[in-house]
Amino acid sequence: MPLDRWQRLPLEQGERPMIAEFFQLLADWGPIDTWIAATAALAAAACTLPGNFLLLKRQSMMGDALSHTVLLGLVVAFLANHWMYQAGWYSEQSYHTWRQAAMFAGAMVVGVLSALLTQLIERLGKVDAGAALGVVFTTLFALGLLLMRVAADQVHVDPDCVLYGTVETVVMDIYGDTGVPRAALVNGGVLLFNLLLVSVFFKELKISTFDPGLATALGIPAWLIHYAVLGVTAMTLVAAFDSVGSILVIAMLIVPPATASLLTDRLGRMIAISLCVAVVSAVLGHVLAITAPAMLFGRLGFSTVRDASTAGMMAVAAGGLFFLAALLAPRHGVLSRLVVRWQLALKITREDLLGLLYRLEEHAVATDRQARRLSGQRAAGIGPLWSRLAIFNLRHTGMLETDEHGYTLTPAGRQAARSLVRSHRLWESYMAKHFQVPEDHLHATASRVEHYIDSKVRDGLAQELEQPAVDPHGRDIPDEEIEK
Repeated sequence: MPLDRWQRLPLEQGERPMIAEFFQLLADWGPIDTWIAATAALAAAACTLPGNFLLLKRQSMMGDALSHTVLLGLVVAFLANHWMYQAGWYSEQSYHTWRQAAMFAGAMVVGVLSALLTQLIERLGKVDAGAALGVVFTTLFALGLLLMRVAADQVHVDPDCVLYGTVETVVMDIYGDTGVPRAALVNGGVLLFNLLLVSVFFKELKISTFDPGLATALGIPAWLIHYAVLGVTAMTLVAAFDSVGSILVIAMLIVPPATASLLTDRLGRMIAISLCVAVVSAVLGHVLAITAPAMLFGRLGFSTVRDASTAGMMAVAAGGLFFLAALLAPRHGVLSRLVVRWQLALKITREDLLGLLYRLEEHAVATDRQARRLSGQRAAGIGPLWSRLAIFNLRHTGMLETDEHGYTLTPAGRQAARSLVRSHRLWESYMAKHFQVPEDHLHATASRVEHYIDSKVRDGLAQELEQPAVDPHGRDIPDEEIEK
């Protein structure tokens, strides 16, 4: 692919729709873009796997800390390897061969050391776990930055590359004659290694994550698995440094698992969904990096802004996917929970209206009086909007009908109302028998509980109370017989 995307002339704005411009910007997509997206996807997926277990153990901040503290192990291993090469301990070929392995080892050591130091400070210093983590995180990260800055003049260490990642350029480093970027091979190898570990030790990881005590009782060393996960996380972060950097790697470590946790409650599905989210975030991030800046800033008058960092846009894309999941997830989404609450509110309002009409019929209240009571809902304390919705629903389901006089219960509606009133009065009788509740407080409690009592609970209450005929207020308790 020609690399003149970043130098081409600004596109004319306002002469075509954004969709047409979007596809025009993507028209130059070539092999390098494919390798950029693939490398970023491999790095994101590799980080996501251990991130699932950190999230479930509520140690997400430990992952954040590791993404910074392993910088110390990375720099120390790099400098030590460079020093041994300059001292003539091994050849240039061996130097390049062992450099990546030394960085992995250094990162794993510092990762485990970070967890040990955090627990040590927490126990000996008797401070909060978050405070102990903050001390270790900031200290080790500062030491890593200091060493990197001190050595930057003697060794080719680019702080910006380590911190922010340069996935756009690392794909230029081709491994041998394979035509495959070295970063893709490294991140792909780490991803396969992590997948192998999760597949082989899935049962042990699952038990030790959700119940460390049970794992220990079953002979599974939960503490060893904990530190192994931290070590693997540190190793994975090192592999992803070149692609997404130490700062943005936390987005790929935590955001995809957090998104998946909103969509499912099963561990296996959560891992699979998080991997999909990570891959989509990487690909979408690169697409946005080469299209969104030109489309948005061009219309704002900044025609020189043509692209953005792929790593940064990966984090934006992952955050956008998390926002959509938080909003639309079937069980845990904001809108889903609002719908459930509205359904429950409508159900309660419907049943309150049924109960009100049944009690009015019990007292032989005139039909026009029923209409007035349902119109204002003063007795039931129901708002006009919910009462209108409930009345419409009751009429639609055949439980309520209207005529020139007002509202009347149908046989189906009367039976539902009988069951509700029976639940209410049985619960009042149960409270009066077993609890020292004033008689004038029984109704308010029963008005809430009646909506959650089904036929089995009613039968149990009736047997416990020896089939009472009246409630504590002297009102008849309807039976369960279905009216014909």
